[in-house]
Amino acid sequence: MEIPLGIVFNGIDAFLLIFVRMTGLFVIAPIFGRRNIPAYLKVGFALLSSIILVNTISLPKLNYTNFYEYGFLVAKEFVVGIVLGYVAYLMFTAIFLAGQIIDTQVGFGMVNVMDPMSNIQVSISSNFYFIISMLMFLGLNGHLMLIRGLFDSYKLIPLGSAIFSDKLMNDIIAVFGSTFALGFKIAAPIITAILITDISLGVISRALPQMNVFVVGMPLKIFLGILIMLITIPMFISVLDLIINGMHSDLMNFIKDLAP
Repeated sequence: MEIPLGIVFNGIDAFLLIFVRMTGLFVIAPIFGRRNIPAYLKVGFALLSSIILVNTISLPKLNYTNFYEYGFLVAKEFVVGIVLGYVAYLMFTAIFLAGQIIDTQVGFGMVNVMDPMSNIQVSISSNFYFIISMLMFLGLNGHLMLIRGLFDSYKLIPLGSAIFSDKLMNDIIAVFGSTFALGFKIAAPIITAILITDISLGVISRALPQMNVFVVGMPLKIFLGILIMLITIPMFISVLDLIINGMHSDLMNFIKDLAP
């Protein structure tokens, strides 16, 4: 690919700002921010996207007089990319929350596995749900939706013009609340089944004191938890559709919050 000389000589400052925003997004965004993605692949994709963008968008006049002011613009663009990527990733943390709640109720609370992609310990149910969600994310072209949202951000947020207002913080808090609510909704069927099971075992233990409900209860809750998890997979897939669409709408809301 031949890089136009205009990029090299005239628009190098704007090109670097575009590249920094792209890099900030790929640090934490779903799929792109995974640790198993090589760093040179992320940088190369951000560089290629920046070359395309610098030739397709209208470059504003950058107002800076010295190196320190330009460094401030670079830091601001990196924060914009981080915010957009974090908003996209935050919706998927509801899946980890739901899996953790399910494992605590079923009895797998102490059974965690190391996720080599994120380098953290996650519960078994969280890992299972997250694998399904990433497959659905790719199947529904969520990665393309994420890149399109970043491309659209340059129309509403010109280079160096992002504003960090109180409305941005309020929207972040609202997304946190919706993430927790969504996690509890995903885990609600299994929580309800385990609650009914515990009540039933309590009644049985009062009616039959000689029966050891702890020996019966543990395998019964594990069996019910896995069974209901398998039964509710179609429901979970429909919830994923809402998560991905909600990610796009939240992304556009945050872009409008950052717009001048």
